[in-house]
Amino acid sequence: MKAAVLHAPGEIRIEERDRPQPGPREVLVQVTAVGVCGSDVHYYEHGRIGPFVVDAPLILGHESAGRVVELGEGATKHAVGDRVALEPGVPCGRCRECRAGRYNLCADVQFFATPPVDGAFAEFVGIHEDFAFTLPDSLSDEEGALMEPLSVGVWACRKAGVSAGDRVLVTGAGPIGQLAMQCAIAFGATEVTVSDINERRLELAGRTGATATVTPDDDPGEDFDALIECSGHPAAVAAGIKALRPAGTAVLVGMGPEEEGTLPLSVIQSREIWVTGTFRYANTYPAAIALAASGRVDLEAIISGHFGLDDAESALRAGREDPDSVKPIVVP
Repeated sequence: MKAAVLHAPGEIRIEERDRPQPGPREVLVQVTAVGVCGSDVHYYEHGRIGPFVVDAPLILGHESAGRVVELGEGATKHAVGDRVALEPGVPCGRCRECRAGRYNLCADVQFFATPPVDGAFAEFVGIHEDFAFTLPDSLSDEEGALMEPLSVGVWACRKAGVSAGDRVLVTGAGPIGQLAMQCAIAFGATEVTVSDINERRLELAGRTGATATVTPDDDPGEDFDALIECSGHPAAVAAGIKALRPAGTAVLVGMGPEEEGTLPLSVIQSREIWVTGTFRYANTYPAAIALAASGRVDLEAIISGHFGLDDAESALRAGREDPDSVKPIVVP
């Protein structure tokens, strides 16, 4: 099969690789769409994200969908020809976190495109059948690939406890911020304000449901029930927390370049603010598929370009080179 392989920062090579063989209870999937994530771009530009270092050739891409073409021994959940969205992290299923339902925190998870595990910028991938989810006919393959970032938005809203009548502030209007905003509305929030420095992305947020859009220089308001922080910028974290009502919840989704930062502790203490991080998601794919299939979330709105596998490097550069780019899609 053909694959786009990262060899060093800024160096993608198109190579021939052995086609994977599905193991027990695995399915082999012909990949038809892969979303480009910020983590893919970070590996491409820097060769590492925190402790995860690309020290051997790595296939990027973890937001994927495709068609089942082969079943491994004992696989019964899918038939050849099924269209599926792939949840890219397969946990061990045995550790304390997995057994408690927190499998996103499994230390032994095998996650696509996280060194040393290869990802989906390839013509075929194998995956455990439990992590391939059947797509309804109403959703395209490209939308299926975006179940992964949509799951991040679903998980953030669950962690924030977003419910009917809430006022929510979303800082950062990249793909995750856009989908977290749409999820908050689907969860019942009556007011969602989105903040970003990119006017084009704010316009997109306004078209897809944000009740207000602001820049960091504007006053977003106050007494928000929840903050969903998707930028990773320390100033946005601090300002967002200060905009919360007493006993509000701050969910930190975006990851900045630094491992440490500063929080407004006096505000957190005096208002009894709840602050939590998020790491990927758990048990979200069925909800994400249902939200998209019902039309309550518009995934097509964030797709900003399609690239062939041979042009995967251009897809990885699109966000830097095109201010209108939000979510490029690689189509193997």
